Amino acid sequence: MGRVIHTENLAAERNRLMKAMVLALRELGKQSAFNDESRDLAAFLAAALEAAAETVERSVVPWEKRGYWLKADRFRMDWDWMEPLARQMEKAVLEEDLGAIAQSAATLGAKLKNVEVSQKHRFGSPWVGAWRKLRSENR
Repeated sequence: MGRVIHTENLAAERNRLMKAMVLALRELGKQSAFNDESRDLAAFLAAALEAAAETVERSVVPWEKRGYWLKADRFRMDWDWMEPLARQMEKAVLEEDLGAIAQSAATLGAKLKNVEVSQKHRFGSPWVGAWRKLRSENR
């Protein structure tokens, strides 16, 4: 079996995830009631936060191999909010705690306030089916 080669760099992957999270936050804000789509949106936010946190860790590995520990630590500190927020959001979604979901979404919105998404984006609806996937992973 051959090596897995990632053609997209980690920063681009993290930026794509952040833009998708902004779209999901916008859609979640439009929801008038907590329904299946709201569950999908919140579950997607938790999964996207976790995936983005993993890109941070993978980004610093080459720097540490070269001895750039200070750069790696600063980068980790800039993004250290992602993993705890992902766990908090996942727990809130699984318990269907609307207050905690709203609080996590507000915190995430504040962190992503400078992320701009074009009106002609090609993201579609990446959150479709996220609730079912999250539930099946936690059984």
